[in-house]
Amino acid sequence: MDSFEFNKIAGAVLATALVVFGLNELSGLIYHSETPEKPGFLIEVAEATETPGEAPAEATPAVSIGTLLASADAAKGLGAAKACLACHDFKKGGPNKTGPNLWDIVGRGIASHEGFSYSDGFKARAAEKWTYENMDAFLKNPKAAVKGTKMAFAGVKKDQVRADLIAYLASLSDAPKPLPAP
Repeated sequence: MDSFEFNKIAGAVLATALVVFGLNELSGLIYHSETPEKPGFLIEVAEATETPGEAPAEATPAVSIGTLLASADAAKGLGAAKACLACHDFKKGGPNKTGPNLWDIVGRGIASHEGFSYSDGFKARAAEKWTYENMDAFLKNPKAAVKGTKMAFAGVKKDQVRADLIAYLASLSDAPKPLPAP
């Protein structure tokens, strides 16, 4: 390659760089934006009128877990449980994953599955068993039910979906426990 060819290539690269940087500066002059005083956006929400620890004034009455489970569908619960598969295994004798194996969970001691390292919040409740009521409270809001849980799941807010999921978990046993009376 002679020096003339090299000069043409170098000139083309430099001209391209000049055009790119020049367009960047020109667009900065045309589309100038000022830095806001306070970063972010203001999102207005309705103020809570109740005080912490008290029930809301117009709260819907809580439906018992027995009533919810009476109309629960374990087949629909299988669909809801698919989100749990990322961290839990449902097979008999299956391995622990990020979370413990959930086979035969109903009636089992809390923080009792062998080989899983539970958080201190679960270990503090080790004397308790997984009742339908405990499962309902935990699945509704894991962080509130067990302080210090490592489970990074926000919970299942819809009562019927939660009941379907609990019915499915209850069916995962050689001898399923009876559902509570409505």
